[in-house]
Amino acid sequence: MNPCFIQAVSIDWSKIPEHSYLREISALQSFEELEFPEHITFFAGENGTGKSTLLEAIAVAYGFNAEGGTRNYRFSTYDDVSELSRAIRMKKGFRRPRSSYFFRAESFFNVASQAEEYRDGTNKEIYYARYGGKSLHEQSHGESFLSYFQSFDQEGLFLMDEPEAALSPQRQLSLFIQMAKMAQRGSQFLVATHSPILLGIPDARILSFDGGSIHPCRYEDTESYQVTELFINNREILTQRLLEEDRPLRT
Repeated sequence: MNPCFIQAVSIDWSKIPEHSYLREISALQSFEELEFPEHITFFAGENGTGKSTLLEAIAVAYGFNAEGGTRNYRFSTYDDVSELSRAIRMKKGFRRPRSSYFFRAESFFNVASQAEEYRDGTNKEIYYARYGGKSLHEQSHGESFLSYFQSFDQEGLFLMDEPEAALSPQRQLSLFIQMAKMAQRGSQFLVATHSPILLGIPDARILSFDGGSIHPCRYEDTESYQVTELFINNREILTQRLLEEDRPLRT
């Protein structure tokens, strides 16, 4: 039996305008129902293939604020939500998450600011103790994200759009460990990422958006892994070739 909070999604294309740019994203039209049977599902693939578009639409359809945060966050600093969220049909499990969060690297500063505003009436020391003892804005982007994320101690639903953008490789390893442990305790993750570190979490399901369709993919077959492996193992030769190709032609 599928143990996940979000078990599957589909798209009602009758709710998408005829001339919408969404109809030009091949991967989004490649499935009738997209299932999430594992506790961790990664969306992998090149930029522009629809990973973040689908993730955001799922988040908004579930009830999250488009800029991120928990489902209780209700604020907006810009209006950039695609109509896809209104077309998402969702199959939910019988369990309900005890905590939930939607993370977007590009808008986490706004979420952190909102968290500070929501602190009203809470003892400052008790509030900051959740996040390593200091304000989220007194920490680096990566530190504040990890502090915020590590404050969740209950099984929950977590959607993340390129969390590695805020994190060094070392911090990505910290997130790797945190995600793996939380998944073992029943949490569910849907994550759009290019990180070869995060993609390596054992027992995670990787969905590739490359090639115009959404399909399961082995870790070793992801472009993130292959490009990283190629560069590390052949750095000098590859660098020389890349720089030679980039040199202007002499006349």
